[in-house]
Amino acid sequence: MFMGEFQHTIDAKGRLIVPSKLREQLGEKFVVTRGLDGCLFGYPLSEWEKLEEKLNEMPLAKKDARTFVRYFYSAATECEIDKQGRINIPQTLRTHANLTKNCVITGVANRIEIWDEEKWQSFAVEAEANFDAIAESMIDFGL
Repeated sequence: MFMGEFQHTIDAKGRLIVPSKLREQLGEKFVVTRGLDGCLFGYPLSEWEKLEEKLNEMPLAKKDARTFVRYFYSAATECEIDKQGRINIPQTLRTHANLTKNCVITGVANRIEIWDEEKWQSFAVEAEANFDAIAESMIDFGL
């Protein structure tokens, strides 16, 4: 299970250090793709395979399903951690998440998320302000 929040910087070549605490769980190779809310999602290969099974079951006849699957897969890339503990994030993904310098990497259950630091801070402020109401609505999901 992934958890925690880590601050790192991304260099001009798109290299980002993956926190050592997360590296072991991700494995030497993992998949990074566009995420929701303007961040990137990173999945260990075992989790990516589970997700692929669900995506392959999406109804091809539904336009929203086709659009989601195309957009999600089109930028997906397999990342390999180098000897310095870094991954190289392609320009397409850096643009999607507006990654230029300061980043936040969060652990979120079965995946990691990679955020631009300013975007993460804005998200965190809003989430904190609404957390009680959000928590109350989670009862609908059995929490």
